[in-house]
Amino acid sequence: MLKCYIRHRMADKNIDDISQLITLSGVSRNSINKLYRGINIKTVKIETLMKLCDALQCKLSDLIEYNSKQ
Repeated sequence: MLKCYIRHRMADKNIDDISQLITLSGVSRNSINKLYRGINIKTVKIETLMKLCDALQCKLSDLIEYNSKQ
């Protein structure tokens, strides 16, 4: 199971809305929306995640968490 913490990272950087993150990262609205809403996270490219990490100045593990089903 994947869990995304994009809302937390945005709050840490005082980014109020997705439009600001689009401008900072160059990532499409659709990709950010997937992560923001937690829908189809599995289909987001690693390149997209790296761009977001650069924009949010965080590690991948700060943005995405994976827990195997038990």
